[in-house]
Order: sequence, then C-alpha cells, then structure tokens
Amino acid sequence: MSQPRRRWFISIVLVLAIIAFIGFSMLPLFSTAFRASQPAGEAPVTNQAQQLTAAARGYEVVLQREPENQTALRGLVKARLELLDLQGAVAPLEKLAALNPTETEYGLLLAEVKQRLGDREGEAAAYRSILAESPGNLQALEGLANIQLREKRPAEAVTLLQNTLANAQQADRNQSSIDVNAVRLLLAQVYATQQNYDEAIAIYDELISNNKQDFRPVLAKAMALQQQGKSEEAKPLFDSAASLAPAQYKERINQLAIAPQVAPSTTPTPSPAN
Repeated sequence: MSQPRRRWFISIVLVLAIIAFIGFSMLPLFSTAFRASQPAGEAPVTNQAQQLTAAARGYEVVLQREPENQTALRGLVKARLELLDLQGAVAPLEKLAALNPTETEYGLLLAEVKQRLGDREGEAAAYRSILAESPGNLQALEGLANIQLREKRPAEAVTLLQNTLANAQQADRNQSSIDVNAVRLLLAQVYATQQNYDEAIAIYDELISNNKQDFRPVLAKAMALQQQGKSEEAKPLFDSAASLAPAQYKERINQLAIAPQVAPSTTPTPSPAN
C-alpha cells in the first residue's frame, strides 16, 4: 500500500477508535484525543462539522462524475466517520473494498463499521470476502470466529480455524501466507473460551516447545491456568512471558498477572514482530 493510503488508513483507524471510545462498549485507550469539555457521544463542534459536511459534499460531486475515484471515496469515508455518520460511510467503503479486493484494510474497516452498526450479517460477509482473497488473514479469522462465538456457535469457530490449518499447505502453494502458529493460538483461545482447557493447553505447550522465544503461548497458558484458579502455577508463566515480550507489552502482561479472573478472549496477543 502506498504511503498516502497508509496514512489514510491509520487516520481512519484513529477515527474509529475515537467513535468506539465515545459510543461503544469496546473502549480503546484514546481518551487523550478528546477535550475535557466535549460531551461523550456528541457530534463535532459546529464549525468543524460544517467544514466536514462541505468536504463530504465536494467528494460526492466528484463521485457523481467519477464513481470510482478512490481519492474521493477515501475522503468521503473519512469525512463521514468524523461526522459520526457510520451508515453514510458504508457505501463508499464497500466500493473501496470491491475496487481493491487484495488490499484487506478496506474490508477490515468495513467489517468494523458494520459491527458498530450492529449489522452482524454484514460484518460476517465482510470478513468472508477478505478470507476468500486471503484465507490466512488473522484479523478476519478472529473477527469471524468472534461472531460465531457471540452467536453461541463455537463448533463453527473451531471448524473455521481447523479448516484454515488443513488448507495452509495448499494456500502456501498459491503464495497466500498463513501464519500457522498464530491460527493455532487463536484456535486454542476458542477452546479456552469454551472452558476446554485441556485442549487449549495442549496447543499452548506444543507452541511453546516449537518456539521458546515466543511469549504469546506462554502468556495464553498462564491466563488459562489463572482462569481455572491455578494462580500459583500461572505466576511463573506470567513472569516468563513478561521477560520474553517486547517492551511495549511488559506492563500489560504484569497487569494481567494480578488482574481478577475474567472470561478469556479469542483475540490473540500481537506478534512480537508488530
């Protein structure tokens, strides 16, 4: 992806994070993006809103002449999201995703917007479209598995991930990279959410054995033990995970080690490369 589009993508992610902070249950730590005087959930102040509305209209005029002008489509998405017009961002995002099927960022943003609109079918469809092009996309696999878990269909989440692993060799021949260890880690997390701890821990142990420098399965196993009330067994694993993890994750791992027990998430810890 070109640098201008990468900057656009980062900007949109920040906008979605802000929307999440002011109006949804998943609250990213972006509170510093808000002035203390701005009431939560309120649309942008009048002057800014007027400027954004004018910008959106300008992009709409361009798109009437050039329906596939991607600069205008991206500008319209950004303006509408900043106006908290999630529904209005859907159509241009769908267009961008259709025009760029191999650039998964657009599909992921579309799925995120669909989720915040409560359109679970649309969210799932966006993830499936991504997986049709990139079967190993971890964010799409995680998103679709989470939908299946929320809908009380854990067997489908397990099948999705097992099929991805079974197809990994064929996918690699097609030059579509699948991070097998990350998918296996996600599968183990699905097992853990269903309290199938023996199956989850068996996968964690194998991943730990395969790569002793990867903190992710160590941390996941520690959390699984913690969920079972085995805090003494979990403690050295938390310590080991903190020692292996990059600096940006250490504090969070230490917080998890002393946190009250909560239901495990299917979200895998980011790769150390990230």
